[in-house]
Amino acid sequence: MAKKLGISPIAGTKNRVFVKPAPAEEKTSGGIIIPDTAKEKPQRGEVVAVSDIDEDGKKPVVKVGDVVLYGKYSGTEISYEGQDFLSMRESDIIAKL
Repeated sequence: MAKKLGISPIAGTKNRVFVKPAPAEEKTSGGIIIPDTAKEKPQRGEVVAVSDIDEDGKKPVVKVGDVVLYGKYSGTEISYEGQDFLSMRESDIIAKL
């Protein structure tokens, strides 16, 4: 389960979510080491914070601790307390695992 962050997204017109991206793959399934320049951006991560309710009164579908899939270029990268997160709209999330 995710540790509680000292920050949380503010609800706007869409629910906002903070996601901790999964680490990039270091090796292929065949054992070949992938150099840093060739690593793909992860498209999976764990939800670490969710805004409460948006201005339309809709509750978020995801909750803290959910593992989600999102688009390759979704969200805005932010750093907080030495960790990297993505801030994105809940609508940028493709699926819950």
